[in-house]
Amino acid sequence: MSKTTWKPGNMVYPVPAVMVSCGNNEENYNIITIAWTGTICTNPPMAYISIRPERHSYDIIKETGEFVINLTTEQLTYATDYCGVKSGRDVNKFKEMKLTPKKATQVSAPLIDESPVNIECKLKEIVELGSHHMFIGEVVAVNVDDYYMDEKGKFHLDKAKPITYSHGQYYSLKESIGHFGYSVKKKKTKKKKKK
Repeated sequence: MSKTTWKPGNMVYPVPAVMVSCGNNEENYNIITIAWTGTICTNPPMAYISIRPERHSYDIIKETGEFVINLTTEQLTYATDYCGVKSGRDVNKFKEMKLTPKKATQVSAPLIDESPVNIECKLKEIVELGSHHMFIGEVVAVNVDDYYMDEKGKFHLDKAKPITYSHGQYYSLKESIGHFGYSVKKKKTKKKKKK
């Protein structure tokens, strides 16, 4: 197989496209779209977002010490893009995108009510890395939309139709092609009936 070598760059794709909400009162509520985000620890539960220092949300999160990671869906794609290219210095993104700020349970930053999953975070540390600074947050609460819960208490995020981001494009997820551990799961054998 032939390979072409490029200069160093980020090629870990696809990645989540999330809307991060911040602010501690209605006057400074804002939303920033982030693709550099993810899980970094299970216990204690921790996640990160990386933000350029010149972004409007950077100072809001630095000052309040709280933020909410809101997962996005096919239905929220337009708002996701808008909140990534427009600045909260110029527009009220909640109002312009007709999104509903909802009171969080553990932080002062609002949830985006239309998101199927809201991850409330308290800032633990900012790591200055270069073009982006990594905001490490401890997850203090997770809110999920009851609409996607089944009668057994299982959450079905797939039914919310989440989206990802890759090289400037948003993509939907289509279908499951396996589950964790399926490659080593023992196959069930049929028991022979006794005569």
